[in-house]
Amino acid sequence: MSGRLDQIVFDCARAAPLARFWAAVLDGYAVRPYDEAEIARLAALGFTPDTDPVVMVDGPGPTLCFHEIARGRTQGRLHLDVAVDDPAAARDRLLSLGATPVREADGYTVMADPEGNHFCLVGR
Repeated sequence: MSGRLDQIVFDCARAAPLARFWAAVLDGYAVRPYDEAEIARLAALGFTPDTDPVVMVDGPGPTLCFHEIARGRTQGRLHLDVAVDDPAAARDRLLSLGATPVREADGYTVMADPEGNHFCLVGR
C-alpha cells in the first residue's frame, strides 16, 4: 500500500482566525468558501463561519485543516518552512498579520503564528 499526503492538520484553539492567517501567509491559498448548505449545517450546530471549529484552507499543495481541540496544549509538533524571495519584506508582512519573531538563525528566521505555533521563514 502506498499513500499520499492529503492534508496537514493544525490542532488549535480558534480555527477560523488561524486559518485566515495561514491563507494570507501562503501564496495561492484561501479559506474554503462556505456555501448556503454549509452555513445552514454550521448554524444547526450553533456555529458560524467565524466560529467554525474545523476550517479548511485550499491551495496548490496539500489542504490545510485547522481543527479546534479542547486539550490544554495546542502547539503542535510539526512546523512549516515558508520559502520567500525577500525574507526581510516577508517578515514585515508576517508581523502585520500577527506573527511574532522567535529567533534569527543562519539562513532562516523562526516565527510564531498568532497561537504560538512555530514556522520558519527561509530564503528561496
